[in-house]
Amino acid sequence: MTAEQTGVRVQLALDRLAGGGAREAGEELVRELMSFYGEGLAGIVRGLPPHALDSVLDDPAAAGLLVLHELHPEPVGARVERALAALPRAHAGLVGFDPGSGALTLRRAGGGGCGCAGGAEELEGLLACHAPEVTSIVWEREPALLQIGAGPPRADRPGPGGRATAQPAQSAQPAQSAQPAEAR
Repeated sequence: MTAEQTGVRVQLALDRLAGGGAREAGEELVRELMSFYGEGLAGIVRGLPPHALDSVLDDPAAAGLLVLHELHPEPVGARVERALAALPRAHAGLVGFDPGSGALTLRRAGGGGCGCAGGAEELEGLLACHAPEVTSIVWEREPALLQIGAGPPRADRPGPGGRATAQPAQSAQPAQSAQPAEAR
């Protein structure tokens, strides 16, 4: 579609706004402009060398525009990671994304707060720009660390089930002195 064709369609929609179909004309106007901008942006992206967009992918407006027109070069997971990295002192990690439901699962690190220092609203705003496919966030707690003791069970410490452990077997040989044989 050329700029002239878009101009004609926009003018027709504006003419209808003066009539009775204002809502439909407004929606058509938005669709026409979005289509025109999308085609122009696609032409720009196609003409760029590989990785030329890397410097603008952190900008929420630029990323949002690329996502809106399905031109963003990164998959959803990478865009979510980019949004998380944009939060100050983010304490959340990506666990998974279900494209069917739009549910994003994040793991809280450190066990406190909302999972991110920037707050839920800031996270939602960044996800809206970087990954609008995300429709809900599911928070998962970081798994607890397994505590391992310093050595084998001792008689003075209860073992599993609260029972004292058995005494170690005594050696049949008497204990040797730490002195050399000549000194004895």
